[in-house]
Amino acid sequence: LLDELLDTIVAEGGSVLVFTQYVTMARLIERHLSARGIATQLLHGGTPVPRREELVDRFQAGEVPVFLLSLKAAGTGLNLTRAGHVVHFDRWWNPAVEEQATDRAYRIGQTQPVQVHRIIAEGTVEDRIAEMLEAKRALADAVLGSGEAALTELTDRELADLVSLRRPA
Repeated sequence: LLDELLDTIVAEGGSVLVFTQYVTMARLIERHLSARGIATQLLHGGTPVPRREELVDRFQAGEVPVFLLSLKAAGTGLNLTRAGHVVHFDRWWNPAVEEQATDRAYRIGQTQPVQVHRIIAEGTVEDRIAEMLEAKRALADAVLGSGEAALTELTDRELADLVSLRRPA
């Protein structure tokens, strides 16, 4: 699925950010794409600041169409507006972390629409995480989206879940 998506994006002259929470997975993807002749670069938590800046500049200049990033290392402080696509290769349990990573493409200077893709195989852990993230997003939107009026949108069960005390696991 990732191959087909990236083939289409690269053939159309587009640029893409591929986020994964695992540096090892990013390296595997990097080797795989390199073997297929697709230029990539990788930014992770161990990347020195001068190298980070160089990688960002190369991507923004259009020298490399696929930018692989570890989710946590690339979550803040990067302006990657060349990207017209964002791929979340695996899912993080906290929707805010994914949204913060996606926001790397939605910065001042973005002139194109950005498509966000999430790789999810049915019946897998990622599928369960996707369900959990959707429930978290819906609850956050209901509680925070419209202030006090939003509380009336919660079902009795959702409101009880929101305010009930939980026992430590």
